[in-house]
Amino acid sequence: MGEGSRALKREKNWLPGLLLVTPSIVLVGIFVYGLIGQNVWTSLTSSSKRAVSGGRVVEVTQNEGGLANYTSLLGSDGYQHALWNLLVLTVVFLVGTMLFGLLWAVLLEKGVTAEGVFRSIYLFPMAVSFIAAGVVWRWLLSPGQGEQAVGLNKLFQMVGLDGLQSEWWSTDSRWSMAAMAMPAIWQLSGYVMALFLAGFRGISEDQREAARIDGASEWQIYRHVLFPQLSPIALSALIIIGHMSMKMFDLIYAIAGANSYVASVPATLMWTQMFNQGDKVAAAVNATILLLIVAVLVIPYLVYTNKTESEGD
Repeated sequence: MGEGSRALKREKNWLPGLLLVTPSIVLVGIFVYGLIGQNVWTSLTSSSKRAVSGGRVVEVTQNEGGLANYTSLLGSDGYQHALWNLLVLTVVFLVGTMLFGLLWAVLLEKGVTAEGVFRSIYLFPMAVSFIAAGVVWRWLLSPGQGEQAVGLNKLFQMVGLDGLQSEWWSTDSRWSMAAMAMPAIWQLSGYVMALFLAGFRGISEDQREAARIDGASEWQIYRHVLFPQLSPIALSALIIIGHMSMKMFDLIYAIAGANSYVASVPATLMWTQMFNQGDKVAAAVNATILLLIVAVLVIPYLVYTNKTESEGD
């Protein structure tokens, strides 16, 4: 067979596949990367707004354009407050979901009566939308106390634990967002549990038996045999939960409202900038910064995963 025939055969092999994925490539290029590029372009433009001065309508510069838009937003008190809230929310969310997810996975892995029932109970919150869960948790985390107490504060009052009553997320303190993480922990701990449980079930029983023969206690088996093998799963869970926390909007919107300053994060602030203030440039700057924050978290993980898979091959 000549070189021309082999080249034609290779072309026939890859051409159908290319034609099959071309529509997806075009759509992703336009509606993902094209819109990301448009957003970045918008974030670098200048804008002005009309204001009344001396009885006349004048144009007032709202955004200077270029990197000044980014320095202006990052230097504002409102955005720094939103970033701090995001940090508190993410840290508490990650610690809570990983802790409870691992705990429930260990309990189920050890074997309990009616495991299927407990597994369904833990996974059920995942089936509930953040909006629906937020409506319920808004009542549970109501800040009213004393005669106005409802939700958790009412429960504490009924059992004589009045000292545990709190204003939850509604107080303007540096740690108020820790309460906002409670609904998210409740909703996604079951997902982390499923990941860890799958990891436990994937480890051969022979390894445990060998460790027991060597005289290892149950704690030592978990610490030195099982947990090290769950490191890739733990890393995946951290990345997934972490990026969900950083762009969380619907849960906070349902509990505190999109315009709440106390519970504001970059995602809810973006809504305020775009629809309340009419400042699309500031919203685009906010979106770009949020994209960069998520990229800093996700891209190293993708590189690590790709490298690990390449070494495995």
